[in-house]
Amino acid sequence: MRQSLLAGGTLLTASGAFANKQTNVPTEDNGPFHLSYAIHDGMFRSHAGPDFTNQIQFAYNAGFRAIEDNGMMSRTPEQQKKIGDTLAKLGMLMGVFVVEFDKWPLSTSLTGNKKEWKDKFVQSCKEAVEVAKRCNAKWMTVVPGNYERNLPMGYQTANVIEAMRRGAEIFEPHGLVIVMEPLSDTPDLFLRYSDQTYAICKAVNSPSCKILFDIYHMQRNEGNVIANMDKAWDEIGYLQIGDNPGRNEPGTGELNYRNIFGHIHAKGYNGILGMEHGNAKPGKEGELALIKAYREADGFM
Repeated sequence: MRQSLLAGGTLLTASGAFANKQTNVPTEDNGPFHLSYAIHDGMFRSHAGPDFTNQIQFAYNAGFRAIEDNGMMSRTPEQQKKIGDTLAKLGMLMGVFVVEFDKWPLSTSLTGNKKEWKDKFVQSCKEAVEVAKRCNAKWMTVVPGNYERNLPMGYQTANVIEAMRRGAEIFEPHGLVIVMEPLSDTPDLFLRYSDQTYAICKAVNSPSCKILFDIYHMQRNEGNVIANMDKAWDEIGYLQIGDNPGRNEPGTGELNYRNIFGHIHAKGYNGILGMEHGNAKPGKEGELALIKAYREADGFM
């Protein structure tokens, strides 16, 4: 036990509490959480500095066992490999990164059935395969783009299904998975609801096309989070977190994350829950508050 504690960068203090050697941050329990919560770059910047790999080490010492990085495709291959090697050394999981074929603010990329966008999407999927190899990723986020106002909904849905099939054909031989994310950022978005995404995944009919169920976005768009999650469960490949309003850590908004996490755990979920949210408070105080919030929400046992 002493060997493992030292390897993780921790010391056992006289009081019995753990303290991180590098940051001297005490915590009553820095063992792994019940679920695999995935941090983002910048989440522990005040304690660990700007280098993401140092933040990953800090997160590991605090009990987190996964990361996700939306902008992974924009990093250099050397950076991607360094992150992948760090995760492998620590035994941590890599969560989603975004397939960057369309930049925010989004266009009507995959809804309008334009060849240029389909070709761009296919090429980005091929590039994503190579990125995934370097950083040990399995899941890639895809957002189909905005609603095409000059085309009926059924045709747009068919266009998205066709595009997802082409993406799944690229990912499936590598054991990789597209996770389509319905969002709440703007009413212009085509993909907004869990049942809508569920129907598309059923039509694609591939283990490489699933739902990214972001609890924050789904609370804003449709509510009834646990019931809707259950209905879509067999097509959900990935989960993300954020309280509402504010899009910060659990306990800062209206969602009862202790109940939600307990429900997810009881269903036997062994995947990743991406922490796609901000810190409610700035600096080191905010980072410690975030860790405490996850300890409390994770205490459903």
